[in-house]
This record gives sequence, C-alpha cells and structure tokens, in this order.
Amino acid sequence: MLLPAVRFLRYTKLSPMAIYDSKALQQILPHRHPFLLVDTIIEMEPRVRIVGIKQVTINEPFFQGHFPGMPVMPGVLQIEALAQVGAVLALRELEDADSKIPLFSGIDGARFRRPVVPGDTLRLEVTAIRAGRRIQKMRGVATVDGEVTTETEILCIIADRTELNA
Repeated sequence: MLLPAVRFLRYTKLSPMAIYDSKALQQILPHRHPFLLVDTIIEMEPRVRIVGIKQVTINEPFFQGHFPGMPVMPGVLQIEALAQVGAVLALRELEDADSKIPLFSGIDGARFRRPVVPGDTLRLEVTAIRAGRRIQKMRGVATVDGEVTTETEILCIIADRTELNA
C-alpha cells in the first residue's frame, strides 16, 4: 500500500496545516463515519509521536443519547480517538500496512479530567512507548485549549486482516 506523501508542517493557530486530511486517513485506517474519530493529523515524528485533531460538533451521533440536554463526548470514544491516531503512527511504518489492522489489547491508567462538549477542538497526542512489529504500546493525552481531558496507555496488537476473516 502506498501511503500519501507526508508534509512535515506544524500546526499553528495562524496556519493550520494537515499532514494527513480525512481522505488520506481513510486510506490508512479501516474506520469510517460515524466511527472515524479523527479529522486530521497535524504533526508527526515517525516512530516517536503523532498529533491529531477532532473537531467536536453537535452533529456527532453519540450526542443524541449522551446526554440529551447536556451533550458530553464519552470518555471511551476519546480513548478510541487516541487509539486511531496511534494506529496511524503504527501503520505508516509497515510496508504491508494494507493487510494489517490494529486491535486493542489493553487500556491502562485511563483518567478523564474534563468534559468534551460540542464546539471543542480535541487535540490528540500519542507517543510511542514500545513500537514492535506485532505489539504496540503508546501513551495518549487528549486536550482542549491546553487542558487535559483524557490520558491513558493503549496496548494493541497488529493483526493480519486475513486472520479476522477466517
């Protein structure tokens, strides 16, 4: 699989630039709307760290039931968003990424510090702790306006897609 070219640009409030936009992310990740929970990748240091952005809008399907009249993004979906950003970091390093899929194998030390509500820009930063070919361990921190909303360690295995279809 050929991954889109990466432009190493930094995101600033004056000039938001995407390294990977939504279309490029869909070439890397198996997720689709409504479960694709990252809009863009704005920073990346291969094998080290990655930063994604999720613009949280009132149109998100989960807000219909969580909670009516007081919409709050579920913490587990914030962790899923961090995992998707981490999956981009992991998959872009594999030559055979199109035949692989990252699967959760653990979540350690998850903490939810602040609610995420419609209108928030969720910044999703993931740092590799262990980046093996089959097993990945990452630390994820989600923030809004510099305030931590969620932090956790994510463990995943990189599986062959064919193993899942058997």
